[in-house]
Order: sequence, then C-alpha cells, then structure tokens
Amino acid sequence: MKCPCGGGEYETCCGPRHDGSKPAETAEALMRSRYSAFARAEVEYLQKTQLKPADETWEQTRAWTKSVAWLDLKIVEAAEDVVEFIARYLEKGEITALHERSTFVFQDGRWIYDSGKPDVSRVKVERNEPCPCGSGKKFKQCHA
Repeated sequence: MKCPCGGGEYETCCGPRHDGSKPAETAEALMRSRYSAFARAEVEYLQKTQLKPADETWEQTRAWTKSVAWLDLKIVEAAEDVVEFIARYLEKGEITALHERSTFVFQDGRWIYDSGKPDVSRVKVERNEPCPCGSGKKFKQCHA
C-alpha cells in the first residue's frame, strides 16, 4: 500500500514510525509521518508527537480526519528544525490547502512537533470536474 506522505510503501515509510519501531530521524520525516497519521486517523501518534496539547479532543480529531479525503503532501522546504509544507484535503466539496511553516524540537532523543501557523485556502470543486482524489471519476460520482 502506498504511503499517504508520498514516500513509498507505507510498511517501509511511515508505518514503522506509527507502530513505534523506527522513530523519525529528521523533522521532515516526522512531518511526513504526522501527515500520514492524519490521513490514516492515527490520532494516538499525533498526540505522542506534539509538544503542546491540541485545542480539541482527540476523538474530535479522529472524527474529522476520517471525514475528509486526504489528497497529497508537498514539502516546500525542510531545514533541521523547520519544515514548510502544503497539505491538501477534500472536505464538503472544497479542496483545502493548508500551507504551514512548522517548527520542531529534538527532545529526549526524538523529534516533536512544536508549532506552526497555518495559512488555509479553499477552492470549490464543480460536480462535473475530475475528482481530485485521482480516481478518474467525475467528482459527482466519487466524493460529492
């Protein structure tokens, strides 16, 4: 199965990070694994890999992550402790692009998400357009 982060097969990419057998070696690797955790509703992993508690409950996060179709992740720039990325998902007939420059800290031998300020943009998908999920179907026959 392809990894949601775009880095290859899930079993050798983000899977070992999610199951705890291989910690993220870099801030970028952690960012990719967190995107995959959102796409797979692995909220326990998200909780374990961030410094500050979330504003919402983890069950709300789980429900939300399952309610959207995750499209792709683009790494714009990655430095030692900063990763700029664009994560796109489909929600309620709109493509949302979340553009964020995130900071990470290396603490107790592992990378942890610290903070980021997201810039969010949305574009409505018309019913007869190709579905942005890549299925090859029209949007109205797929995710509408």
